[in-house]
Amino acid sequence: MNNPKDISKRQARREQVRRKEQRGRLIGIGLISIGAIFVAFLIIYPNFIPAAAIATPVAVVRPNVEFNAAGNPDAPIRIDEYSDFQCPYCAKFYQTTEAQLMETYVADGTVYFVYNTFGEFIGPESAGSAEAAYCAGDQGKFWEMHDIILSNQAGENQGAFADRNLIAFAETLKLDMDKFETCFNANSYKDTIDQDMADGIAAGIKATPSFALTYTVNGEVKTKLIEGALSFDSFKQEIESALAEIGQ
Repeated sequence: MNNPKDISKRQARREQVRRKEQRGRLIGIGLISIGAIFVAFLIIYPNFIPAAAIATPVAVVRPNVEFNAAGNPDAPIRIDEYSDFQCPYCAKFYQTTEAQLMETYVADGTVYFVYNTFGEFIGPESAGSAEAAYCAGDQGKFWEMHDIILSNQAGENQGAFADRNLIAFAETLKLDMDKFETCFNANSYKDTIDQDMADGIAAGIKATPSFALTYTVNGEVKTKLIEGALSFDSFKQEIESALAEIGQ
C-alpha cells in the first residue's frame, strides 16, 4: 500500500518538473520573439534614413546629355564606363576626374561618354540603385540620380541604398513620384542592368570602375581598357594616344 506522504512527494516533484518545463518553453518563445523582432528591425530600419541625411552631390557639367550618355554620338572616341553605384572607387572617379574629362574632351566633341551599370557586382543594392538611376532617366534626370547616389555611399549592402532611401533621392530631385515608383517597383530596367553586366564581361571588364575606350583607325575598331579611378592626366594620355593613331 502506497504511503500518502510518498504520493504527495511524487506529485510535488512532477509539479516542479511541469513548472520548470513550462518556464523553459516560455523563455524559448520569448527568445524567439525577441530574435524575430531584432531581425525585422535590421531589415526595416535602413529604409528610414531621414531626408536631412542626404549629402549634396559634387557638381559636374555634362554637355549634350541624353539619358545615360553625354557628348556627341559621332565623336571620334567613345568611352564606356562600367560602374557599380556601391563602389567607392567609382565615387572617387566621379568626384575627382569626371568633371575635367567632361570639360576638356566631351564638351569639345572629342569623346562620347556613356555610363553603364554592372549588374549586381557588389550586391542587391547595386542593382536597386542602378534601377533608380535608369528610372530617373525616363524623366531626363539619369545623371542627377547618378550624382546623388554616388554622393551618399555608406558601406556596401548596409542599407544606404535601400528602396526607401532611393525613393527619398527621387523626391529630392523632384521627380514625378507616381511615374518613378511605377518604374522602380516593377524593376522595369532589370533586363538592361543584366545586359550591362553581360556587355561589360564581354568587353573584358573585371572590376569597377573600368572604361572601354573605343575608336576607329583605317576602318579597324580598336578598344583599350582603362581600369580604376585614375587621374585626369591618365585619361588624357590614353585619349591623346588614340587621337594620334586616328590622325587627329
